[in-house]
Amino acid sequence: MNSMLQWSKENKQKLVLFYMDQNNQITQRFIRVIEIYEDAFIAFCFYRKEVRRFKFSYILSCDRVKRKGSA
Repeated sequence: MNSMLQWSKENKQKLVLFYMDQNNQITQRFIRVIEIYEDAFIAFCFYRKEVRRFKFSYILSCDRVKRKGSA
């Protein structure tokens, strides 16, 4: 997962992130990573339209955003 986050940061590309929030609700977010720390990372959240902090312990999965029309 760290390599995916690093890729997003270096290439300024979006990721789709699935995580469990503090209320045990699973959410999907589209993000672009800004900074990576030991236990969390800072990213722009396109849903909230603001910079947010995401803890690694809440992350369920993340992947590159697939572009429409690509095979």
